[in-house]
Amino acid sequence: MTSGRSEFGQLLRAWRERVKPADLGLAPGGTRRVPGLRRAELAALADLSVDYIVRLEQGRARHPSRRVVAALGRALRLGRTELDHFYRVAGHLPPSGLVVPSHISPGVQRLLSRLGDTPFAVYDAAWTFITGNALWQAIARVSPVGRKGNLVWAAFADPAGEALLAEPEEFEQFQRALVADLRATSAKYPHDEFVRQLVADLIELNPVFAAMWADGVVRPLTVGPKTIHHPRVGRLTLDCDVLTTVENDLRIVAYTAAPGSESAERLRLLRAELAGSIGGGALAVPAR
Repeated sequence: MTSGRSEFGQLLRAWRERVKPADLGLAPGGTRRVPGLRRAELAALADLSVDYIVRLEQGRARHPSRRVVAALGRALRLGRTELDHFYRVAGHLPPSGLVVPSHISPGVQRLLSRLGDTPFAVYDAAWTFITGNALWQAIARVSPVGRKGNLVWAAFADPAGEALLAEPEEFEQFQRALVADLRATSAKYPHDEFVRQLVADLIELNPVFAAMWADGVVRPLTVGPKTIHHPRVGRLTLDCDVLTTVENDLRIVAYTAAPGSESAERLRLLRAELAGSIGGGALAVPAR
């Protein structure tokens, strides 16, 4: 072990340097002195400060919290075995079935790669963004990084969240569906610190959320057509389908348009506009 550097710090640096920025949708951005992610990029993805990343890697910060380990694990796209080891090295028990999982299995990854030009995003059971494609981001127009990457937070606490849907009635139904699903998640994963804090903060911050949370409704997430006003291609009426994976309780959300419709043509135009610049690649993985 390098003098003064903790095992956690060594792992963090090694795993940061092995990540290919392109796999996270990050532009190469000039000359890189070392392979992998820059500290600033990892800090942004994990919603942490660059200084804290430096102190962790140098062994000057030796007791990262479970929240920090989870955030870094998501940003680094650690598999289940490596993530469990990361927790143990940090002095914590690995996540259990009582904590919201965020691991995307190889089979689901292959499924996502076959979605082609379909706008899609993957969220965990608390509706925190994990990954998606550029066409989804062009339509949703919300930040995939940090707490803003949580769809419930965006719908109730982020001013940009009001632009998610064009119709006020649809937006209210969308909010109610998210709250009902989050309530079920909070009961299913009672030890998840992020979920508890998210609910507590939204109750304090937003009276609409507080009222919806107090009504006690628990029901499966209902989906239907979504109306979105896009600043470049105009009004989009899209079918929204949510698929839930059994293994890790992920939400795979996909938008499609009826063949031959105006929305299908506008979606094609948006896809063509993106093709030359970002190629529809994967978005960066945020962390809690």
